[in-house]
Amino acid sequence: MSETDKIIEIQHLSKSFGDKKVLEDINLYIRRGEFITLLGPSGCGKTTLLRMIAGFLQPDEGSLLMDGKELAGIPPHERPLNTVFQRYALFPHLDVYDNIAFGLKLKKVPEEEIEKRVRKVLKLVAMSDYEDRDVETLSGGQQQRIAIARAIVNQPKVLLLDEPLAALDLKMRKDMQIELKEMHRKLGITFIYVTHDQEEALTLSDTIVVLNEGRIQQIGTPVDIYNEPVNCFVADFIGESNILKGRMLRDRRVAFIKHEFDCVDEGFGEDVPVDVVVRPEDIYFTTDPGKCQFKAKVNTCTFKGVHYEMWVDTDTGYELMIQDYDAYPVGSEVMLYIDPDDIQVMKKERVCNTLYGTVKDEETVELLGCDFPLRSSFEAGTEVKVEIPFDAIDLMDNLDDGVIDGEVHVILYMGNHYHLTIKTEDGDSLWVDTNDIWDKGDLVGIRLVPEKGIKITKKDE
Repeated sequence: MSETDKIIEIQHLSKSFGDKKVLEDINLYIRRGEFITLLGPSGCGKTTLLRMIAGFLQPDEGSLLMDGKELAGIPPHERPLNTVFQRYALFPHLDVYDNIAFGLKLKKVPEEEIEKRVRKVLKLVAMSDYEDRDVETLSGGQQQRIAIARAIVNQPKVLLLDEPLAALDLKMRKDMQIELKEMHRKLGITFIYVTHDQEEALTLSDTIVVLNEGRIQQIGTPVDIYNEPVNCFVADFIGESNILKGRMLRDRRVAFIKHEFDCVDEGFGEDVPVDVVVRPEDIYFTTDPGKCQFKAKVNTCTFKGVHYEMWVDTDTGYELMIQDYDAYPVGSEVMLYIDPDDIQVMKKERVCNTLYGTVKDEETVELLGCDFPLRSSFEAGTEVKVEIPFDAIDLMDNLDDGVIDGEVHVILYMGNHYHLTIKTEDGDSLWVDTNDIWDKGDLVGIRLVPEKGIKITKKDE
């Protein structure tokens, strides 16, 4: 790609509010005329990134270029872009025409040019007969159209949209998605869109940037993001997924749910732990024993309008979600198969918790600022690395039963157990495998189970 195809370049951008790192080392370029969506859960940093592009916030580190020129120090009103907010921020004392024309009048654009532009954008947003209406008499969808018209009448190079459809009801939101896509096609300018709605991102975008906890997780087309997630967070956040522990046996051969399958992935090595994603629509029923790869029993069957959603218990003790156009009765025994190209193999982000601490005595190691009962052969004062398997951490309802406290931050179902991310009071993360059911936000006591393979070595080994 040539440099002229890039309208915005973001290089090593970071931002903190107090002690909290909101964005960390963001690197991204945005193509001219692209519809790009910043997607992620609440608090991931997507709106902060949009506000820095707009000029409402300044980065702590890094640079933000537009058409090759640094934007630092340029106030928002002098940047060739406009923002549409979730709250429409229309002027209640002005009618539709004057709301749209407001920015042009500030710039002292000739009245004849103002009228020409306003009528053009009113037609574009399908509001041509509403110029004399009081904005407070308009519906939410109509007010949003006026907010968009007010932004694009200034002919920006880039239009920033911060969850603009979040306040609309479901049907109106879907209608506006179609209209936004059509507006983008007609205008030909760059749209940067912020949302936490995965379906909205898949529907609208040329490119999706998935963020979590201030970091970019994946950048790609909607098809790539859905079909080839790079990690468990993306797989879980985008659509429905069966996410499972697996083992790459060799190139094009992977084991999971205690069965072996052909796949299309290569380069992971031999006999290495991996994570596997299979979308619910990619598990198929068959009546041919020769095609059957594994068997299961239908546990639930729910009609979802377009398809049936079924949970099945496999013959090896795993629970899988399947979506199919045909319903299979609860309790029925079924034969199933998965095509090789429908299996997505991902590198494991981690295989255990790795912490660093100090030996207090032969029965105690200090970790995370607290003393844990762990036996070691090292002298007091020795700095050590402690590798803790995911199932070697116990979570307690009663906080007093734990050595330290934590909060359930992320819950991931892995077919026969839950994989949790626990945040401690100091912001450290621990990862836990458990069969117990917890809710996000639950406060838990944390203790270690030494007999489950906790390994202690010198820090420098």
